Amino acid sequence: MKEKIKTTALIVLVALSLLQSYLLAYSMPGLGATVRSDQDYVNAEPMGPATSVESVIFPEELIIHMGGNKHTIIYPGTQFYEMILNQRIQGREFKGFQRSPAGVLNWEEIRENDIGIELRFENGIPVELLQKLLKLEGDLLFLNETIDRIWIFKTSGTEEIRTFFFSADGQMAYESVRADLTVRDVQDYVGFGQYQPVYTMTDDGLYIPAAPLQSTEMVYSYETYLPDLMQRSLFFDPSTTRAFEDRSGSQIFTDGKRGLQVEQNGKWISYTDPSAPQITENLLSDNVYASVDFVNQHGGWDGVHRFVNDLPGGEGKYLRFKQYVGQYPVIETPPFRYGYMKLTLQQGVVTEYSRSLITLGPKSESRRVRWLTGGETLQKSLKKYARRSEVKALFPALQAVPVDDKLLRFNPVWAVRLMDGTEEMLAEAYPSGYEPPEQQTNAEEQGAVEGNVTGPSATAAGGAGAASLAAGGSNQLPIGNVL
Repeated sequence: MKEKIKTTALIVLVALSLLQSYLLAYSMPGLGATVRSDQDYVNAEPMGPATSVESVIFPEELIIHMGGNKHTIIYPGTQFYEMILNQRIQGREFKGFQRSPAGVLNWEEIRENDIGIELRFENGIPVELLQKLLKLEGDLLFLNETIDRIWIFKTSGTEEIRTFFFSADGQMAYESVRADLTVRDVQDYVGFGQYQPVYTMTDDGLYIPAAPLQSTEMVYSYETYLPDLMQRSLFFDPSTTRAFEDRSGSQIFTDGKRGLQVEQNGKWISYTDPSAPQITENLLSDNVYASVDFVNQHGGWDGVHRFVNDLPGGEGKYLRFKQYVGQYPVIETPPFRYGYMKLTLQQGVVTEYSRSLITLGPKSESRRVRWLTGGETLQKSLKKYARRSEVKALFPALQAVPVDDKLLRFNPVWAVRLMDGTEEMLAEAYPSGYEPPEQQTNAEEQGAVEGNVTGPSATAAGGAGAASLAAGGSNQLPIGNVL
């Protein structure tokens, strides 16, 4: 009897030993040690909402060429921007790319005489990311390019539509010889511009409105995320971090490797991770995906942001996301920092991260019309600007100005972008209550482009613009509903 018990016990022990060996070998859940890498972060409370890569990829502006050296510009967040980009361009296919030197055609002549549209991307965007916006098929040379402009136009005196994608280095132009576009499409684009402000172009390619441009001053309430939330989000083990103040009064959190600096009375943070791999080889598109995921997990997005390749030729590791309020981007107003997120990455690992902790209320507290200068007044401001020879772009923007601890005012301004990427205010808007002495009537603007746009689709588009302006609107939509 005892022998049977011993034999049975031995069989059970052997069976248990075999079972344990099997479970360990095949890593069954619940067994074994959990290994966490040094790059892991704890799961902190959710802060701002998440977004996708598709939501941060869109053109900085749409330039419509109406013939006769007349042009207009349509900005993100407006009804016509959505109608052109989302409804009339995104669904089309671009195939059969042929590579040529950028100077293959006389672009100045085309810009002056041929109707068409340009989509512009600040500092360029990799084709891999551009495919999130448009349907593109090309060879490896094209798929590995970075594109800063897309130009679609109808050649004068013919029914031919041509589409070119320009490399950001200014060297190459890729023509899509099998683009899914028609004459009616280009007429539609131009029709949307009939009742928009008319722009002329300077000798160095800057577009200036012929008359003052209507904008809006807005005041928003805001709240501020607590720095402790960001600390818990960014550090592997927040319990091991220590906090102290530097001489400037900024609060510093560190775990001996990573550092988090809280500045501007708790409204701005700068995070560094020098322990991340320092490798020069980077793929910009991979870093964009990684940066969007990182921001989703560490602070989220306050409103709409547009991806910008921060520094051309920056080895693909410097990224910036510009914030939009209404239809215009926010530019920095030193010493107050607000309106962008900036990241540095090495092969998908974030080594630097700067952003505001401010989150705006869902609706503005107040709004009032402000007019931006135009015509000769704007040209004089540009001429007097000390760094005029370095100006690469001119655009309407907003400056964020703290009113008190709970309110931000967004003032409309003209801004310039310089060759080194710096953005500065060029001219403030006219004071509140100012009304331009003379504004072009709809009939005058229509006459400026009459004869350049034909077909029923163009007429319908112009009618939509007239109806909107007649109702006193600015064709502006909340940008989140557009993009």
